[in-house]
Amino acid sequence: MSYVYPMFSSAIPVLYRDLYETCSNNDEPIHKDIYQALLSQCNLDAAQLKIIWDLVGPSKCPQGIVNRTNFYKTLALVAWAHQGKTISEKLFDTFTGEEYPSPQIGNLAVITNLKQKLFVQELPSISRSYHKLIEIDCVSVQLVPEKKGLFLKYSEYLVTSKRFACKVTRRYNDFVALHELLLNRFPYRLIPSLPPKKIIINDTQFLEERTRGLQRWLTLVCRHPVIYRDGIITFFLSDEGSDVQHRIRNAFRKAPDEFMTSDVAATAKELLPADNGQIAISRDNIRSLVNIVVRLKQDVESLVEQSHASSRDIEDISAQLQNIGSMNSQQFMENWDSVQKNFAGMSRELHGISKTNLIRADYEKRTVCEKLALLYDILVAHKELCERLEKGLANDHQVALSKMLALKKKKLQGAIRGIDAESVEQLEAKMLAQENIISSIDLRTDFSLYCVHLETQLVFAYLGTLPSILACLVDLRTKTHFELLDLWRNLQSQYCTSSSTNGVGKGT
Repeated sequence: MSYVYPMFSSAIPVLYRDLYETCSNNDEPIHKDIYQALLSQCNLDAAQLKIIWDLVGPSKCPQGIVNRTNFYKTLALVAWAHQGKTISEKLFDTFTGEEYPSPQIGNLAVITNLKQKLFVQELPSISRSYHKLIEIDCVSVQLVPEKKGLFLKYSEYLVTSKRFACKVTRRYNDFVALHELLLNRFPYRLIPSLPPKKIIINDTQFLEERTRGLQRWLTLVCRHPVIYRDGIITFFLSDEGSDVQHRIRNAFRKAPDEFMTSDVAATAKELLPADNGQIAISRDNIRSLVNIVVRLKQDVESLVEQSHASSRDIEDISAQLQNIGSMNSQQFMENWDSVQKNFAGMSRELHGISKTNLIRADYEKRTVCEKLALLYDILVAHKELCERLEKGLANDHQVALSKMLALKKKKLQGAIRGIDAESVEQLEAKMLAQENIISSIDLRTDFSLYCVHLETQLVFAYLGTLPSILACLVDLRTKTHFELLDLWRNLQSQYCTSSSTNGVGKGT
């Protein structure tokens, strides 16, 4: 029977928490490979390591991971082994000290390098695969009936997430709050601009267009291979409380930016491509693609509008034929009754043609136009990202540094309670070392370039959808033309043959 460890009866050293942060990816349970790498740096023999692995290692969890509690127990067992004690689960029962012992761990760079391989370097490959991106989440934004506020009417949106299996109601200002927080948290990532706000929102067409824009915006954000993991996204997609814009700001406004918490902040330069000039070339190419894709988008939207205009014209012809067919007069021609019947039939057929053309145009708008708009949005987001870096990197660094140092001071004040002077000195020394890293503008510059490199790969993943978008356009146009051809030919065979024999359509 497996032994159930009692709750920790003594204080947890600060070192335990620091090592957990070092080994964990975004505060998640420890990956078994990371755990094994940590044990390899503990200077214990194979037999001792096997005992620890069997007692509190990955085998104790069905997912093959190590949770925080077992990780802390691992560190205690390692420390006791360093003291020459026999490793056993009974050590937790008999220990009476105020604080668990701290182990001597070797080179932590081994842990950092392994984390880069497991959790960071996988991102470019994810970015290159559009199919993996769409598997992250599927979100939808739907406009709900307009509501009246105290002074003005306002609109709400039903936001659905497949990943969280929930539906929440959000207002436009909730999206604004999320956008601001994401820009502060991820200043070097692709954060597209929101569709514009309008004071008077009783324009149905404007609301429909803004809903589609919010849908595209949230799709890009929630499928981002880094951003989707953040707690800000989780809150927005799953919290069911009211007053979301204020509560989400209060919860995350003090969160440090990504550079301040990244495991690769000090080593980003090593992860950059050997030829940094390629980043500049990609940037210029994407700027050119912005102009190309927007023209494609406008051209396809023009084709759709032409289809809508054609449908309206055909519908008007149908209506005029209906008007002629309803006139009671025998003065026009001898066989007026027969002509009237033909006009009525032609009117019905033309109405069907108009409706079919309109349905196909709307479908083309929802598919081809929206996919081109999504591609255009992410291209523009990349252009805006590069412009942000060129304008405000130094200022962003100072603001983020001040925020991070304030948080560290608060953390230190909370940590020193009940800790001896030596532990406080160790914590202060570690914080000073971290501050030396995050205070370097050169390191931030390298990190920003590394992020831009990854974001460029993400743009290329979306750009890879362009051939299929154009193929979809050709396919839809072909099917629509053939379907309309059949309808026109049916109209011709039923109502136009007899008319041509009476001189209709012949030259004079």
